[in-house]
Amino acid sequence: MRELVEKALDKIRPSLQRDGGNVELVDVEDGVVKVRLTGACGGCPMSQMTLKNGIEAVLKKEVPEVKSVESL
Repeated sequence: MRELVEKALDKIRPSLQRDGGNVELVDVEDGVVKVRLTGACGGCPMSQMTLKNGIEAVLKKEVPEVKSVESL
């Protein structure tokens, strides 16, 4: 499952990188994906919206076993 999540994150990264940010996969455990938002995304006030409406939505679509995404 970790490989599938990483491949899905690779689809998201270009849009984050255009804004000066990135996402790093930390762990996948029982359907919960733990990520770290880096660069401009790390301190952005919109990061929770990016996390839930962007990253989590894409991961759930690409990897149906994903239950939720958490930021560390």
